[in-house]
Amino acid sequence: MAIPSDQHSTSPKNDDVEKNADMSRIQSTGEGQVTEQHGTKRAIKPRHAQMIAIGGSIGTSLFIASGQALAAGGPAILLIAYIVMSLLVYGVVTAVVEVGAHLPLEGASMSMHCRRYVSKSLGVALGYLYFYSYGIIAAYEITTATILINYWPHSVHKAVWITIIMVIIIALNAFPVRVYAEAEFWFASIKVALIVGLLILSLVLMLGGGPNHERLGFRYWYDPGAMNAFIVTGASGRFVAFIYVLILSGFSFYFSPELIIATSGEMVNPRKDLPIASRRFFYRLMVFYILGSLAIGAVCASNSSGLVSGTGNANSSPWVIAIRNSGIEALPSIVNAGILTSAWSAGSSYFYMSSRALYSLAVLGDAPKIFSQCNRWGTPHYAVFAASLFMPLAYMSSNSEAGVVFNWFINLTNTAGYTSWVICCITFLRFSEASHIQGITRSHASFIQPFGAWICIIVFTALCLLNGFTVFFPGKWSIGNFMSAYIGIPIFMAVWVGHKVTVGRKDPWLMSLGEIDLTTGLDVVQADAQTYEENERLRSNKFRPWGIIRRGFSRT
Repeated sequence: MAIPSDQHSTSPKNDDVEKNADMSRIQSTGEGQVTEQHGTKRAIKPRHAQMIAIGGSIGTSLFIASGQALAAGGPAILLIAYIVMSLLVYGVVTAVVEVGAHLPLEGASMSMHCRRYVSKSLGVALGYLYFYSYGIIAAYEITTATILINYWPHSVHKAVWITIIMVIIIALNAFPVRVYAEAEFWFASIKVALIVGLLILSLVLMLGGGPNHERLGFRYWYDPGAMNAFIVTGASGRFVAFIYVLILSGFSFYFSPELIIATSGEMVNPRKDLPIASRRFFYRLMVFYILGSLAIGAVCASNSSGLVSGTGNANSSPWVIAIRNSGIEALPSIVNAGILTSAWSAGSSYFYMSSRALYSLAVLGDAPKIFSQCNRWGTPHYAVFAASLFMPLAYMSSNSEAGVVFNWFINLTNTAGYTSWVICCITFLRFSEASHIQGITRSHASFIQPFGAWICIIVFTALCLLNGFTVFFPGKWSIGNFMSAYIGIPIFMAVWVGHKVTVGRKDPWLMSLGEIDLTTGLDVVQADAQTYEENERLRSNKFRPWGIIRRGFSRT
């Protein structure tokens, strides 16, 4: 199956695509070495890439916001919703990785691929959605970090903490990308250690190994119950609870597939690392989210008052509530510290993605050229500076009146993740069908595609439209809540259509499959991958005993 296409439309091989390939060109020195590309530099190593992918799949929502979902739906609905969402997100991951691994050019992003395989205007709109959404969410993560700090009594003003966190995040992104990658490696390591530790602790509490020796088992599945009714009663209420929790669970995964693609332009060997990240992503989802949601429902009752306390720190975490109920005193502070690093890491990742989204737009001429310039470290410093302009929005949370305005900015991103995933899947389908028509061999194809992409398009479109569905129930209507749930959709549409009827009026709404450019820059990517594979083989033989022996015999 394919997205319908106007086969009679014309779409010339874009000069900006060729320009992008030229900027990404890497030249061999004749000694198996590689010179740096003209813009960003490939300094994200395999271990960085893997841990960045892990870090991108673990957000603060898993530790805190999951409590709100548990209170609304109960343990069974929470588990089912996370299983469904994990499978859907894996469908997006396999789709974007196949697209990204084909041409992991400099400035790579899903907006760049959408621009190349679907529509120039749609790609531009997606690029600007990434730029402002990532920037706003980065500011939001900073405010989340300050709320987590408030868990411990102190007299320091919130603005001071905002400044400290903001400066560190900007500094990490202003230095060479390997600094950001190394920081994310350790941040992600802390996240993994925290979630694994909490899973082990949950098992201990279920078996009665806590200080009070109370054996929890799955008692909370029976009392107060496995499924809660939400808004309305009976089976209808349980179905409403499932839809509500499913939508809420999506926020935990927002933009984690796109993060993998955003880093591919600076990976050392993206053609090898991207598929590996895709394969391992599913197992991470299984461990972190499915086992995590199962553990949460087992150790914490869905009617615990702390779940909906609104504190936003460890006091709202179902794990911390379970820890306190078991009589463990010191551990909640440790958990809060771990969640704090998670928020800090998320803010840094979103800031990185915001700057690279703008850089990607500038590389293709869809943003001022100055944002495509890189310093001697390969950092797009002007794009980093532009992305940093979103960060002071975090100060607005310090004032109640300004906080209302800040919440309106956050509302712009409420549907951004679902919008992005739908377009990512459409981009994959266009890429897949164009490859088939043009006789291009697809590498790294997943067995769940293209059916996975079609299912994701249908479900995520529905969830995007249902994002604020609770306001339509009797007595729940609020124009403010309605606007906050849906305002992001017309803004995205306005950018898309506005670009099409002005700058892109000569371009087709949808590129013809036969005219999609699948080859420009491909020779560079293939030569790059071969060079790195050869270097890796030479380094491997140099330090392995059999390599030394083989070289010794070759000299005789």
